[in-house]
Order: sequence, then structure tokens, then C-alpha cells
Amino acid sequence: MSDESHIERIEGAFRFKRFTVHQDRCAMKVGTDGVLLGAWTPLRPTDLRLLDIGTGTGLIALMLAQRAPEAEVTGIDIDDVSQARENAAASPWGERLHFVQTPVQAFAPAGRFDRIVSNPPFFDATLPSPDAGRTTARHTVTLSFTELCDAVLRLLAPGGRFSVVLPHSEVWRFLLAAGGRLTTLRRTDVRTTPRRPVKRTLLELARTEEAEGDAPVTGELVIGTGEHEGYTSEYRALTGDFYLKF
Repeated sequence: MSDESHIERIEGAFRFKRFTVHQDRCAMKVGTDGVLLGAWTPLRPTDLRLLDIGTGTGLIALMLAQRAPEAEVTGIDIDDVSQARENAAASPWGERLHFVQTPVQAFAPAGRFDRIVSNPPFFDATLPSPDAGRTTARHTVTLSFTELCDAVLRLLAPGGRFSVVLPHSEVWRFLLAAGGRLTTLRRTDVRTTPRRPVKRTLLELARTEEAEGDAPVTGELVIGTGEHEGYTSEYRALTGDFYLKF
């Protein structure tokens, strides 16, 4: 989803309350999916090592750094991460943000992570974009769901959690790729307006052997009221620490 009417655009960049995201050198631009994930992802006081897979502009990593003042946040991407580094350096949390250009399949950090997040490539059955960078970012060309789940299981610390945003239509395929190795703890389905069908789904998962055994906590979030530039109180509350107009 891409709805940036409530973000202040300044010469191709987007200004949030406490940081600015420049994106002219990144294939995938600032959009609602990333903001949703960055704001929705549950963070515990013990989540001190965070990983953003497919960081792009560094948006989600910046949001996590704002929300978790004691955490070290690493962002990785198969594409150039220089713009993410620049965005981080200009933020209040530059010393806690680290970016590595590497495919996650080859990523070998010194330690594992308490929380992993990803706004992953997800379209498998649609035609690729003629823009090669956008294809890499949006299609499972370089990172399949199975490879993503494999990486999460390898990189997640004991007791760690994984958060992901997906098109609602792709959730079944993602869970199939997880193969019972990851269990859903929390799920929120997202509608753009009350009368629209569910568009996105946010998931929090844990290793199946570490899951509590209870049914997942489920809910729904509606972004807009259906009126022009009208946003629900729930969406405003979720993203109010970031969007200038909220």
C-alpha cells in the first residue's frame, strides 16, 4: 500500500516527526506497509538486538531505533545501503543504527537477534516490473518465502520474535513456506477503509517449540474513515509518534 498524504514531502524526501527519509537512490519508496510494520511491531524491554531484513531506505530501522532507545538496530539489503546510512546519520540515533549490504542468505553476524522484522518481496505469480530494482524489492526473485523463514530461524535468538507485513492474499503461502517451524502469536488484518476488503496482514511469529501454545491474538485495523484524508483514531494512535499531521 502507498498512501503518503499525511507525510510531509520535501524535495523527494519524507519528513517524519523525528527523522527524514531521503529515497531518490532506493528502488522502493516510503509507503504505508513499512510504516505499519515499524509502528505495529511489538517491542519488549529485552529486545536489544534488532534486525531489519530488506531495509531499503532504512525507514523501519529508524522507527525501531526511535521506539527502542536501548537497542542496537541492524538493517541489511541486497541493494546499496548507502542512502539508509545517510538517513541514519542524520537522525538522533545514528550511533545505534548499522547497515550491511548483503543477501540475508549470506549474512553471518557476530550474534543473533531478539527481534527480526521484514517488509519482504512478496509477489510470486505476477509479472515482474520492467524496473530491475523494483522487481528485486517487490518480487520473490532473490528472496523466496522459504529462504526468508530459513534465515529468520538461523538468525533469531532463543525466545526471539519475528514480525512481517504481507499482502493478505499471500499469508497462506508464507505460512506454508514456514512449514510449521514458525507459529503465529499475533495477527492484525488491515483495511484501507471500512468497506474495503482486507489488504495487508501483520504477523508476529516465534519458533513453534517456543510458542506459548495459546491461539494467536487476532485483530483488525482500518486506516481510513472513507472520507477524504480522513483517518481512524486507531490508525492515528498507532502512527502518531511518527506522522507530522497526527
